[in-house]
Amino acid sequence: TPAHDPNDFEIGMRHNLAMPSMMDERGRIADTGTQFDGMDRFEARVKVREALAEQGRIVAEKRPYLHSVGHSERSGEPIEPRLSLQWWVNVESMAKAAGDAVRDGDIVIHPKSLEPRWFGWVDDMHDWCISRQLWWGHRIPIWHGPDGEKVCVGPDETPPPGWEQDPDVLDTWFSSALWPFSTMGWPDRTPEIEKFYPTSVLVTGYDILFFWVARMVMFGTFVADDDVITLGGERGPQVPFENVFLHGLIRDEHGRKMSKSRGNGIDPLDWVELFGADALRFTLARGASPGGDLSIGEDHARASRNFATKLFNATRFALLNGAAPAPLPDAEALTDADRWILGRLEEVRAEVDSAFDGYEFSRACESLYHFAWDEFCDWYLELAKVQLAEGVSHTTAVLAAVLDTLLKLLHPVMPFVTETLWKGLTGGESVVIADWPEPSGMALDHAAAQRVADLQKLVTEIRRFRSDQGLADRQKVPARLTGVEPAGLAGHIPAVTALAWLTSPAADFGASAQVEVRLSAGTVNIELDTSGTVDVAAERRRLEKDLSAAQKELAGTAAKLDNAAFLAKAPADVVEKIRGRRQLASEEVERITARLADLA
Repeated sequence: TPAHDPNDFEIGMRHNLAMPSMMDERGRIADTGTQFDGMDRFEARVKVREALAEQGRIVAEKRPYLHSVGHSERSGEPIEPRLSLQWWVNVESMAKAAGDAVRDGDIVIHPKSLEPRWFGWVDDMHDWCISRQLWWGHRIPIWHGPDGEKVCVGPDETPPPGWEQDPDVLDTWFSSALWPFSTMGWPDRTPEIEKFYPTSVLVTGYDILFFWVARMVMFGTFVADDDVITLGGERGPQVPFENVFLHGLIRDEHGRKMSKSRGNGIDPLDWVELFGADALRFTLARGASPGGDLSIGEDHARASRNFATKLFNATRFALLNGAAPAPLPDAEALTDADRWILGRLEEVRAEVDSAFDGYEFSRACESLYHFAWDEFCDWYLELAKVQLAEGVSHTTAVLAAVLDTLLKLLHPVMPFVTETLWKGLTGGESVVIADWPEPSGMALDHAAAQRVADLQKLVTEIRRFRSDQGLADRQKVPARLTGVEPAGLAGHIPAVTALAWLTSPAADFGASAQVEVRLSAGTVNIELDTSGTVDVAAERRRLEKDLSAAQKELAGTAAKLDNAAFLAKAPADVVEKIRGRRQLASEEVERITARLADLA
């Protein structure tokens, strides 16, 4: 059936087979010379089956059965391939030019891993059917004469009297392929073409790399040496854009494609109302890994909103303490915490610049998120409180310097909140017209950074030990620290005691618990007096509950890792994650068991 099946059509073309059509454009059987002529396709199929049954030619029936008949996305109707007369574009030379544009580096595809898909399409492209039998679209500019003549009529030309325009419209991708230059006024020479063509980057989804991007490049190279495009020879032939950034599809939180039938679509305006425009923008930018799909749910947007709140609170703290842009003192006058945070800020600035230059928006957002939250807010702000209490006056200048740069770096992905906070901090007109952060020359002081890392480890271990002892958060207890000076942290004792919620030991101090913390330059011993601060019975109940949860996690992960079928089918990264969970659960069981033994 060469007239009704694409594969048969290819075979028919190779072997010069006749191609009779047995179905008209309205889906009725036609020109077969049988009793089925004139029947609708669905009725005819029933009648054919009945006729075969009457002749005893049906040997078996199987229902239901799987098939691959295509259906219209809009109407749901089964699609019937059939031969028809259409308009086509010979794409051989244009497809080659599109391939060469990427090969020669005139156009760069991000990520590079999608280049093979590009070449797979443009290097093996068939002629393009551009006519569509629809009511909407650009009319094909072909006019038909009374004797079968055909003429293409340009925009400034008039068709011969009595001729009729072709009823078909152009494929939507044909119209879309004109977009880069037609929107700038082409074929007229305009200021927009001079200024904006070619554009620097096209941002689109990888799913239309062939349908849209390839066609734009084909048409762009076709008119590349047009006088309007070359500005009358003032510049050489142009491609429509220099870079193509391909993002993935946005899916729901379960990884499913969004669709009306599933009802899992997200109205961005709803999220703007619930979480804010910046939260939505940051969520999408943070997940925009080149070429990779993005699964998002409300939890992701909520986390981004919380991040915006964190930035607001950090800036508010700085302003309440008088932070304002001011010259920083020499590095020798800065504290370890100051040198660490300023050095890390410079590293993050360089990483963000590199990520933006490479269209790695996700990497830029992750770097900014973790620096702002995990380092600046969680640690430096707490250390700054200690410095302010001690009268270290330049602390406010460091706070302002970090926030000034951080808010500028975040502005492309969180424009509204950063604009408000930056103007409040600096008094500047707008961050939009402020200079992008330049290298500060403040390299990371590795010695200072190591002391801060040791301080963080010491505070974290003391907090964990306090929790194991059943102490409430921020409940201050007397403590005695030994080995601090050999460990290089003698100047950080005020910060350790403040951040770990400790007080100085009294004359009658008696240690009821102790822990050792091994640091890079030595070991610090911490003795705590927890007498009278812990409800032993309540603490035992809490630990037993935690132990039950840890044992359940350990059993569940161990069962999966003992399942040969699971190990054979699961991706390697999933198996590795479960191994990590098992290790953590095992350590938790051991830790809680030891603590229960201590309480006994």
